[in-house]
Amino acid sequence: TTDTPDSPLAAHLNTVFSPLQFPPELARRILTHGSHPEAVHGHNGRLAFIGRRVLESYYLLFVHDSAKASAEYNYDALSERALNSYVLGEHVAPQWSLGKVLRWVPTIPRNTIEAARERLPDAELTDALSVNPGVVRSVGLYKVMGETVQAVVGGVYHQFGGSVAHRLFHTRILPHILLPSQHGGVPMEFHARALSISERMAGFEAKTKELKQ
Repeated sequence: TTDTPDSPLAAHLNTVFSPLQFPPELARRILTHGSHPEAVHGHNGRLAFIGRRVLESYYLLFVHDSAKASAEYNYDALSERALNSYVLGEHVAPQWSLGKVLRWVPTIPRNTIEAARERLPDAELTDALSVNPGVVRSVGLYKVMGETVQAVVGGVYHQFGGSVAHRLFHTRILPHILLPSQHGGVPMEFHARALSISERMAGFEAKTKELKQ
């Protein structure tokens, strides 16, 4: 219902991933970190665990299908490089504006975060803290946001099924972790195919309204 306390959380996910409709209880779990007081009523740890496994499966299938027959890869290392929570938190979470809605408690005083936020008018927590990368690391922001990305994937897989989660991975996650000029992310030799698949499924910046087509 529109008057439930959790409806803004569902509304955010429904907007970002339209036309998917997230039940309020699922949205609350996805967007509540274990550090938050409300976590006693359920948090995103279990969904993040599922999401990690789903992401690893889709990514390793993509690498396997894209790799040259003669090439040998350390698949565990490839997965860790591209899908670790810091990469997801820095490069995917801002695309979904998760900093606006995630319920969590950082490990540094709240006034430190608020002071950083005020430096940029109307900025998300992610953007505000970017003025001080040291604070970002110490507060665990990227890790927490990355775990929330994983929880979104876990929630989508649980609620809407594997085909929707698979399209979400290729259109809303993989293009943002190619990182051509940085360490981490997807190795360069897979970039062209990743973009080709993304464009074929929905396009680089497509809304998730195409997930069910």
